[in-house]
Amino acid sequence: MDDSQLNAFLQNPDTLFANPSIPRVFDWEKNDMALNQDKPSSAMDEDEEESSVDSMLCDSNSRLIPFGFSKSNCTDEVMMFINAGGEALNEADSRMKFLGDSYFEGGNVMQTNEHITQAGDCPFIYQSARFGNFCYRFNNFPPGDYFVDLHFAEIINTNGPKGMRVFNVYMQEEKVLSDFDIFSVVGANKPLQVVDLRVSVKGDGLIALRFEGVIGGPIVCGICVRRAQNIPDPQASQEYLKCNNCAADIEVSSAQKKLMRTKVTDKYEKKIQELTTQCQLKTHECHEAWMSLTSANEQLEKVRMELDNKIFQTRTLDETVGKQAENLKNITSRYEHDKKYWAAAVNDLQEKIMIMKNEHAQLSLDAHACAESIPELNKMVTGVQALVAQSEDLKLKYSEEQAKRKELYNQIQETKGNIRVFCRCRPLGKEEISAGCALVVDFDAAKDGDLGILTGGSTKKTFKFDRVYTPKDNQVDVFADASPLVTSVLDGYNVCIFAYGQTGTGKTFTMEGTDQNRGVNYRTLEQLFQIAKERSETFMYNISVSVLEVYNEQIRDLLSTSPTSKRLEIKQSAEGFHHVPGIIEAKVDNIKEVWNVLQIGSNLRAVGSTNVNEHSSRSHCILRIMVKSKNLMTGDCTKSNLWLVDLAGSERLAKTDAQGERLKEAQNINKSLSALGDVIYALATKSSHIPYRNSKLTHLLQDSLGGDSKTLMFVQISPSERDLSETLSSLNFATRVRGIELGPAKRQVDTSELQKMKTLLDKARQEARSKDESVRKLEESLQNVESKAKGRDQVYKTQQEKIKELECQLELKTSMQNQSEEQVSQLSDRLKGREEICTGLQQKVKELETKLKERQPSESASYQQK
Repeated sequence: MDDSQLNAFLQNPDTLFANPSIPRVFDWEKNDMALNQDKPSSAMDEDEEESSVDSMLCDSNSRLIPFGFSKSNCTDEVMMFINAGGEALNEADSRMKFLGDSYFEGGNVMQTNEHITQAGDCPFIYQSARFGNFCYRFNNFPPGDYFVDLHFAEIINTNGPKGMRVFNVYMQEEKVLSDFDIFSVVGANKPLQVVDLRVSVKGDGLIALRFEGVIGGPIVCGICVRRAQNIPDPQASQEYLKCNNCAADIEVSSAQKKLMRTKVTDKYEKKIQELTTQCQLKTHECHEAWMSLTSANEQLEKVRMELDNKIFQTRTLDETVGKQAENLKNITSRYEHDKKYWAAAVNDLQEKIMIMKNEHAQLSLDAHACAESIPELNKMVTGVQALVAQSEDLKLKYSEEQAKRKELYNQIQETKGNIRVFCRCRPLGKEEISAGCALVVDFDAAKDGDLGILTGGSTKKTFKFDRVYTPKDNQVDVFADASPLVTSVLDGYNVCIFAYGQTGTGKTFTMEGTDQNRGVNYRTLEQLFQIAKERSETFMYNISVSVLEVYNEQIRDLLSTSPTSKRLEIKQSAEGFHHVPGIIEAKVDNIKEVWNVLQIGSNLRAVGSTNVNEHSSRSHCILRIMVKSKNLMTGDCTKSNLWLVDLAGSERLAKTDAQGERLKEAQNINKSLSALGDVIYALATKSSHIPYRNSKLTHLLQDSLGGDSKTLMFVQISPSERDLSETLSSLNFATRVRGIELGPAKRQVDTSELQKMKTLLDKARQEARSKDESVRKLEESLQNVESKAKGRDQVYKTQQEKIKELECQLELKTSMQNQSEEQVSQLSDRLKGREEICTGLQQKVKELETKLKERQPSESASYQQK
């Protein structure tokens, strides 16, 4: 197409748009409307459903994908992929590398073994997560544009409901996700991706992500950073026209566009002026026709008013006739109603008279029976009093025997010492055996409680403990010596069992154990329920469990759904013992519920990896068991606590090579353990001041170490020569603990239950007095019954007199009825006369209607002529 043809198109633009083969490049609005019309209704409904989900996305270019990560869909260059809450992994058949979780600040780690549906090519991404309020900072990125993909999965609140976890996400301090709720979009154990979050990196090379909770704590499973491709500039796109002859694309300049638009607008303005003149002519004609119609309507209104007046007169006559007919019906219905009412009243009176006669006879029989049963009741009362006296003697004897048994048992425990120390040694590990480490522990005199340590050459240092366990002793042997303390808890004494030693010596294994080989915690609770079941006939027990941890000198409730929501502090109650207000006390009724609670606590405990131990406990875990008992025979109540403490291991920073967060954890662990050593030294030397408040750990264990409870300590050691110095320090600490004399433990009596029992005794005495008064009232009621029987005879006579009066009233009513019948007949005669008048009026109305029908055709013809 040459320039002459193009100029011809510009002179007459209608030829351009009349040809269907040429695309209308400039008609954007009509193209958009056509697209919306071609769109099916089902797709528009899906857009409305997705609008609520899209409101969570603050970036218009981002989108949600309700399934897992797929390598085939990832075509851009991946700069970094963080496995949040997990370890670094390298795929053998892929160029992609998954980095470990090391760029975060704050938050906790959660891992699960449950199956993730539709997890894609890498399901392990969604089986670990970081949750809580936290942020990520990625440095050293080249300046430019990048895409950030976020991977989520709800693996904690798997049972919902919606709204349990709502949070916001900020990227470079700009909100990209608002009120984001994973469960409301895909549910639990299902992946969800937020992809194509665009971010520009400046000269500092920093990408910052911040997760902030609105309801509950945020959670994320993976973060992927991709390099963004160059996006073409939409302003650079040109517009073209197609030639009809050669189908060539011709570029249209801006001047030519303006010329075409001005000519089109001039043409349409001329057409608008012509249409306005035609519209004015039409409005004038319509005004004249409207004036003629208004005059005709006025005449029609006059005729209608005359017809309405006559119709109103006929309606008023009909209403008067109907009212008179209704009055007649009301009179007849009243007469029938009164007749039925008085007949029913007579029948009711006769029935009441018969009932009163029967009651009178029954009362006389009851009075005779009560008089005969009084001597038998006296005999029964004396027999019951004798049985009560015998039961009280038996209760006294039983309580005395039980008190003697408890005293003897507690004396045996107290002679062994309130703080008993058991030493347990773990076996050598595979790495230690392969490295050729030698044994430095001698178990020859272990049966007598003696333990030998080879300090070098032929020298040997001996330690004395209450019990020494060799690596061959199993969990059953360990618990067999600790089990007698369980009965002390049920008898009302406070008991504390804690494990001490360096990291990696098996403290957690001794206290918690595994699924196949349970530890002290599980076996203690199992025996508690077993003994409580055996004593169920004489005692009633309520058992509840709390799980705490001391992490970085802060107390955390491991059973709380949001551990970081509130700060827990140690308080002293009015009775003098220390407690932590606000912790969750889970009531348990069987061993299955206990195991579920222990699993929740162990999963949320802080655990990390060091050079010495791959799964090192980074906090002191404390399991508190509250036992409330009530003696059903004597009414005595007790309230005791069982503390099961798994202390974090002492560490030497030079050996563990801890850095960052692990260094801070190790420093706090060593600080709390040194504070425990200061308390033990002060107790051993019988110092006037005991520094319990130097650490949260010693403050919590103040009641257990201060003499009001029975305490057992497990000291865990390593047999390897590499850990000789740590082993000697642990054994020296245990010998100091064993030398402490705290005195006899005190039984914890629940004073609140005693007050309840006193109130129950007062109520029982009042009830006995009320029963004596009720017996007196019964005797008086017998006398009243006889007087009432005499009164009933008099009532019977008075009611017979009333019946006679009612019969007289019935005769008067019948006479009144006859008079009303005569009035009804007179009214019927009057109605007949009114009906004749109504028929005459109806004939006149018909004549008027015929006259109107005759007038209508003539009037309509005259209207048409007008």
